[in-house]
Amino acid sequence: MKFYLILLQLGLLLGFLGSSSVKADTPRRADFNSGWLFCLGDDPSAARYDYDDTGWRRLNLPHDWAIEGEFSKDNPSGTGGGALPGGIAWYRKSFVVKESDKGKRLNIDFDGAYMNSSVYINGHLLGTRPYGYISFGYDLTPYVKWGKKNMIAVRVDNAEQPNSRWYSGCGIYRNVWLTKLNPVHIARWGTYVTASEVTKNSASLNIRTKIQNESEVNAPVKLTSELINADGVVIANHSTSQHIIKGKEVEVSQQFVVKNPQLWSVDHPYLYTIRTKVIKGGVVIDNYDTPTGIRSFRFDARKGFILNEESLKINGVCMHHDLGCLGAAVNTRAIERQLQLLKEMGCNGIRCSHNPPAPELLDLCDRMGFIVMDEAFDMWRKKKTSHDYSRYFDHWYERDLTDLVLRDRNHPSIFMWSIGNEVLEQWTDVRADTLSLEEANLILNFGHSADKLAKEGEMSVNSLLCGKLADMVKSLDPGRPVTAGCNEPNPDNHLFRSGALDIIGFNYHDAWFAGVPDKFPGKPFLITESVSALMTRGYYRMPSDSMYIWPERWDKPFYESSFSCSSYDNCHVPWGSTHEQSLRQVKNNDFISGQYIWTGFDYLGEPTPYGWPARSSYFGIVDLAGFPKDIYYLYQSEWTNKDVLHLFPHWNWTPGQEIDMWAYYNHADEVELFINGKSQGVRRKGKDDFHVIWRVKFEPGVVSVVSRKAGKTVLEREIHMAGTPARIRLTADRQSILADGKDLSFVTVEVLDKDGYLCPEAENLISFDVEGAGFIAGVDNGNPISLEKFKANHRKAFHGKCLIVIQNTGKSGNINLSARSESLKADEIKIKVNRP
Repeated sequence: MKFYLILLQLGLLLGFLGSSSVKADTPRRADFNSGWLFCLGDDPSAARYDYDDTGWRRLNLPHDWAIEGEFSKDNPSGTGGGALPGGIAWYRKSFVVKESDKGKRLNIDFDGAYMNSSVYINGHLLGTRPYGYISFGYDLTPYVKWGKKNMIAVRVDNAEQPNSRWYSGCGIYRNVWLTKLNPVHIARWGTYVTASEVTKNSASLNIRTKIQNESEVNAPVKLTSELINADGVVIANHSTSQHIIKGKEVEVSQQFVVKNPQLWSVDHPYLYTIRTKVIKGGVVIDNYDTPTGIRSFRFDARKGFILNEESLKINGVCMHHDLGCLGAAVNTRAIERQLQLLKEMGCNGIRCSHNPPAPELLDLCDRMGFIVMDEAFDMWRKKKTSHDYSRYFDHWYERDLTDLVLRDRNHPSIFMWSIGNEVLEQWTDVRADTLSLEEANLILNFGHSADKLAKEGEMSVNSLLCGKLADMVKSLDPGRPVTAGCNEPNPDNHLFRSGALDIIGFNYHDAWFAGVPDKFPGKPFLITESVSALMTRGYYRMPSDSMYIWPERWDKPFYESSFSCSSYDNCHVPWGSTHEQSLRQVKNNDFISGQYIWTGFDYLGEPTPYGWPARSSYFGIVDLAGFPKDIYYLYQSEWTNKDVLHLFPHWNWTPGQEIDMWAYYNHADEVELFINGKSQGVRRKGKDDFHVIWRVKFEPGVVSVVSRKAGKTVLEREIHMAGTPARIRLTADRQSILADGKDLSFVTVEVLDKDGYLCPEAENLISFDVEGAGFIAGVDNGNPISLEKFKANHRKAFHGKCLIVIQNTGKSGNINLSARSESLKADEIKIKVNRP
């Protein structure tokens, strides 16, 4: 079965317009994040217009109050939820709308608030949205005091826990926007751009635009769409006249033919812009830009994934939404840093696990070239935790799924929709014809008749529900395939039996992969979730050819005194595999479209295999602080064209101790290891090998390795035995950032000996001082059992490293950061903050 893409848009369709708007001083959408007041606790009267909020904390959004709290085994989220606090809190913000704007439409848009958010304006309840990951908005117009102070109040309720299997965060953790519109305007998420007949020589772009007339009179308008290339040159345009009756909405279809299009790909993510204008009486009354990308794709049952008529393996990772020490609060630079590290590794795919992502993530994936699986739900009607979304599913799934697809369907980075992850509806269920009409309509919202129920007969309710979800997606976006992450590989899985999934998606179950073509004939196959290996950066358990499968069973408590997992790729969960095992399957089977590895980064919560005091995961290829683990370089050696030679572990051991030295390498025929200049032998990888190993006796000094091709040296690496910790080294990822109040510099803090070598076991407590145009946004070290607060001016090193994140205040100037520790030589750096 083949699926041809379409085309797409970057960002929310209500994007900021700047100078393209009819009035330069009244942009269509404005940032509404600054100057909020916050109070942790519940007071229903806080919704009132005249409520006394004196003494409330002033802050800017996005905001996650949980990440500011203390870790505790008594927090109801449990270690699965990160062992951080929940609760109820209120946010309030006053604002004035000019009297001259009376007659316009005013909307407020929230990219996400976790969870059960209720929004009020001037004491009037606008609505409540239970799902903490969905974007939503409200029309403020009927309740606005024009020319006077207005008050927005938001109650966020994350008190009933656990409601998530990972760290969710708490609060208005995504961006908020105030949108000002003329009465005749483009509808919210109102354009849909697709591409057809895509070749290197030409492509047809199809644009459907919904225009609303919320005025009191009929409106003759002209809709103009311009296609602009990356150099800012208009290369095509189309205008359509339309008469819109008052109170009505119309959809206008337009088409461009693009000659010799620049095709979007993971290595060349070229973006065009569609500039849409609504013109009335010769005046532009609505206007916004939609970045777009043109490409074709299909999933093939025999050949796997094909992009722009070229086969491509999806080398992807699953990602939860937290940003380590920053918590769930969205920050574009923090997301960009994650994606840059993954791109450097050779990763080309992101699975949004297991919920609608922040728009900023998709914007970045569009620009940077990632193949995204956009996922709607972690559960349907059957709960996984006591207070999760299953409570709301029956009444909200249609609205939430519709809003997700409408919001995201124009992103070129999205290649498939996932309607669920490991939902419990895969298993035993009742037949549809055993339901009453009332039950069928409550669960499925089909408008069932007795004849329809009888016709469905032996179909299970779960199969019908799966079909309903898939049909909803296809009705809104017919060009992309629908899948689900399934951990029941048997064809009797109710989701598979529905016939609604375009791509068969397995979570794990490597032993079943080979049988997929026979068991699911004609169906493309993708490993929607793979591996689940466990690693602690800097920790090694020998002998490295011993395998540690922890825990014994997913629901069985596990304890091991180190609270660490080996970085040799010799530790994984019982339902998972080693990295090398799954990589081998993907590499050697054309029918496997690719994989999304669990996970790209460590994340807060779900500290498998351990319980308290562990509070974050061990699954990541990169740790929570953003420091790559050794396995990172295995993928870099396989997924990139860079020359790679990575030797590990460190070289600080007991004299005479037997040590396993591993090397990941590429572009070479052989590698040779030396200890203090003496050869330990030459190693060569076999056809299905991904690393080589030497078992050697430790002696103080230097261990080194050289890779060669045809006898010529390709790369050399060496590791010195480190001495006593002597000094601190600070290294900023960027020494110049923007003065926008949001931009960040991530500063790596290393403990070195007197000769400048990293001390791999150093745990020194480092204290920080910041002066000037910045402040500490967070500190971390990647240690899954550290109970130190993330919002602090100090952090212990973990295996020789920690991290401090510096955020600018919005003012230009310099940030001076210094780091000190008892008995260590201090260090300091300067970070410049420049006006955009």
